[in-house]
Amino acid sequence: MKKLSGAEMVVQSLRDQGVKFLFGYPGGSVLDIYDAIHTLGGIEHVLVRHEQAAVHMADGYARSTGEVGCVLVTSGPGATNAITGIATAYADSVPLVVLTGQVPSNLIGTDAFQECDTIGITRPVVKHSFIIQRPEQIPEIIKKAFYIASTGRPGPVVIDIPKDMVNPANKYPYEYPKEVSLRSYNPNSQGHKGQIKKALKALLVAKKPVLYVGGGVVINNSSDKVRQFAKLLNLPVTSSLMGLGAYPSTDRQFLGMLGMHGTYEANCAMHDSDLILGVGVRFDDRTTNNVKKYCPHAKIIQIDIDPTSISKNIPAAIPIVGSVDNVFSEFLALLQDENLAKSQSDLTEWWQQIDQWKAKKCLEFDRTSKEIKPQAVIETIYRLTKGDAYIASDVGQHQMFVALHYPFDEPRRWINSGGAGTMGFGLPAAIGVKFAHPDSTVVCVTGDGSIQMNIQELSTVKQYDTPVVIVSLNNRFLGMVKQWQDLIYSGRHSQVYMNSLPDFTKLAEAYGHVGIQINHADELEEKLTQAFAIKDKLVFVDVLIDATENVYPMQIRGGAMNEMLLGAPEKE
Repeated sequence: MKKLSGAEMVVQSLRDQGVKFLFGYPGGSVLDIYDAIHTLGGIEHVLVRHEQAAVHMADGYARSTGEVGCVLVTSGPGATNAITGIATAYADSVPLVVLTGQVPSNLIGTDAFQECDTIGITRPVVKHSFIIQRPEQIPEIIKKAFYIASTGRPGPVVIDIPKDMVNPANKYPYEYPKEVSLRSYNPNSQGHKGQIKKALKALLVAKKPVLYVGGGVVINNSSDKVRQFAKLLNLPVTSSLMGLGAYPSTDRQFLGMLGMHGTYEANCAMHDSDLILGVGVRFDDRTTNNVKKYCPHAKIIQIDIDPTSISKNIPAAIPIVGSVDNVFSEFLALLQDENLAKSQSDLTEWWQQIDQWKAKKCLEFDRTSKEIKPQAVIETIYRLTKGDAYIASDVGQHQMFVALHYPFDEPRRWINSGGAGTMGFGLPAAIGVKFAHPDSTVVCVTGDGSIQMNIQELSTVKQYDTPVVIVSLNNRFLGMVKQWQDLIYSGRHSQVYMNSLPDFTKLAEAYGHVGIQINHADELEEKLTQAFAIKDKLVFVDVLIDATENVYPMQIRGGAMNEMLLGAPEKE
């Protein structure tokens, strides 16, 4: 059995785990690990420009592949800078393993240089955390971390590593475990057969059913089975923000995204439904509006692998704890019973009603305007990429415009911060996606506020040659905040003007990239075509959009699902 130092164990364990990319930033407490990366090799380390971006890159990599993203940062500010990225991954159930340096064990608690209680600070936003107490533990703890991060409801796991645990002078026997057993952690993935049959029977007799899919369908790689099930039963399908792509957005049965900025037909169908089959969804506040008025006639069936998510926000009449994949395998097996399948209600009238709501064409906008409409930008991106791109977004109006106007037909193509709503996520996440899919088109749709949160990662792109296309919907405002101030605060705009923006095209060029600015609607097609034709460099497209355009539809705050604004309210 070979002997390795603690630092070498860290690197060898990651290699044995199959880690391809390690996103990080060096510092004093992790220098021994960085030296082992140099001497052992076998892992591509990506040197970021900020630790938050390292976690977002690993996050984008994980979301687009389903693999565990991996991060290495130093102690103190290195760890605290990473927390926003960890919280972002936690909110959206993204599997990450984050290795943080720590001061030597004998100095913990003494306020040593660059010491912080990483375990304590991150505890609310991790699935689990470890601190290394003996170097011999390193292989087993790393194996456990990857197992916990990737099973059940995925999430980030932190491993805090005191500097003395990786001393290169001390060698220990090394063996990487083939498997791990955790007595206190056994996620249930099967689903109760009785509950599954009960749920299917309830669905088949419903006259106004809706299949509501969320991020859990994407995470569990269950899109094919969910699609097959929906087709067999001719069910109307809607999606949360995180579930986009789980069901083909261009399919006739898809009603669009639901919730605060959901489509008219999706929100109305939910409100009038007599049965909602919620799959891999948490029924969070952005999808329910006022819970006291939520879907008053609907029986709720909720399927989730996380038992703490069941009935957390909306009571489920039929709860099923299990993986989406296993539960839908059971559903499809039960439908082999012809007598059961024939018992389904006739949904003709339900579809006629839905078609009337669809006829509202709630996503239409002014296509004759001389101003550049953000919806037109997104539609042009969709047309030029033929829907075959990975789209990472930041958070704000531009995020909602993508969700509504770029139809996702495949899972893991829509990379965005849903639960945490993290500005600055888009560019580093897009870089992580590009590492995972170097031959694919990767687009970062952002805003003039969000892009400046992690704009320094333009340097990372240059160093590692990961050319993405950045499209900034530049309205010179913090757009979503301004929209709320328009609607809720009588147009009193407090601290939303972006009066000192840089010339983003020149800034991109300063980093060695290509900058393109679009000022007029008649330039849109030509210049975006030019941007997508450039394959060997990052292209920053700064689009000066109509600053008055807001995101509609929009639910009326405090109302029911079907209480919506389809456009700007008339001024009295």
